[in-house]
Amino acid sequence: MAEEYDIVILGGGTGGYVAAIRAAQLGMKVAIVEKDKLGGTCLHRGCIPSKALLRSAEVYQQTMKASEFGIETENTTFNFLKIQERKDAIIEKLHQGVKGLMKKGKIDVFYGYGRILGPSIFSPLPGTISIEYKDGKENTMIVPKSVIVATGSKPNTLPGLDIDGTNVLHSDDALLMEKLPESILIVGAGVIGVEWASMLSDFNVKVTVVEYSDRILPTEDEEVASEVERQLSKKGVTFIKNAKVQPDTIDKQRGIQIHAEINGETTVLKAEKMLVSVGRKANIDNIGLENTEIEIENGWIQTNKYYQTKESHIYAIGDVIGGMQLAHVASHEGIVAVEHIANQNPMPINYNHVPSCIYSNPEAASVGLTERQAKEKGFDLKVGKFPFAAIGKALVFGETDGFVKIISDKKTDDILGVHMVGPHVTDLISEAGLAKVLDATAWEIGQTIHPHPTLSEVISESALAVDGFQIHG
Repeated sequence: MAEEYDIVILGGGTGGYVAAIRAAQLGMKVAIVEKDKLGGTCLHRGCIPSKALLRSAEVYQQTMKASEFGIETENTTFNFLKIQERKDAIIEKLHQGVKGLMKKGKIDVFYGYGRILGPSIFSPLPGTISIEYKDGKENTMIVPKSVIVATGSKPNTLPGLDIDGTNVLHSDDALLMEKLPESILIVGAGVIGVEWASMLSDFNVKVTVVEYSDRILPTEDEEVASEVERQLSKKGVTFIKNAKVQPDTIDKQRGIQIHAEINGETTVLKAEKMLVSVGRKANIDNIGLENTEIEIENGWIQTNKYYQTKESHIYAIGDVIGGMQLAHVASHEGIVAVEHIANQNPMPINYNHVPSCIYSNPEAASVGLTERQAKEKGFDLKVGKFPFAAIGKALVFGETDGFVKIISDKKTDDILGVHMVGPHVTDLISEAGLAKVLDATAWEIGQTIHPHPTLSEVISESALAVDGFQIHG
């Protein structure tokens, strides 16, 4: 007889395991079906490993500049294999922590490939999960009252451009490199492409970034994107915009050679390796969606604001539904889905309140509308902007490039968006996120006493600058 559960979650990534923990807290009997390792893309192939490598690159660059702080060093080098070992140790420690959380919550974990079955002898509704194992042992059947699909996403590529994992890489492959190339061509200047460009450049790799649109980081505020480009260009990264790569022209005989159409002219681009960073696509193949009434649009599962699909007992969260493909978003979507299943009347997520971060060097972070988006929505704006160069702690850090920008509604004084670029802004953005949730005004942030000397003073000054009252600028 198949075992029954209140909730079965397909996928043990950040969204899936957080949803499982919340369900267990509410007294539900919960199972996760995971084909690989708990923690998913974020822990094993995304957020954590890439940030570990970025941190090593940052430390290397800081050490190279140690003499500016009166610290004498000689012959500074790095050992990339040790850098990779450190990354792997961090991943394993966190992986063991997630497994411990499953044990603590009495959450059953099935390591296999889960598929949703149609109506069967186990249930009159689609949703019974068949679990297939790598070792070929007989499938397990489990019967949930509710299902949460949290199968995540995988790197996308361009039509005709095959990823071989050796010369042409996606981000998963790049994380496993044992040796850095002398040069690399990165296709795509979104968040992932820019983070890799920053990291590899800091490790002395010659980096060329090719972007189809007319600017890098197309979803970010234009001034932030321009500042990131300026700082990375200063470090040696070459950006080629308005460029269309022609996949069918690739030649791998001696490294990588490929043609790109740039402003109507064909140019040959060369590098030792290529990293393709052109977004991600949902993991929805062969998970049994065809046995349900679940709707798919442009490759993404469609849900309502509580993450219910057209099958009311089947929910979907995280990258598999598109939207903001961020680990912290997937986690909160999972909590909302579970609480809705449990009739807890959860508050739907306001995506305009969700901070997003770019962990390049310089860092960038934002919450809310960009200046262009606010204007397109018809708001009459007032904007405050303040540079890190006028902040004492930034001078102490030796990192004075960048700024904080606050966009407010002139009519109501409500904050519409906050955008940052500079030192540690991925940590500073949470104050702006709280301000959005509380519907704060720039005046209220300006009245909040920020300790001196701290980098956080830049937020206070930029808030005061909205009305022209900044103190140090």
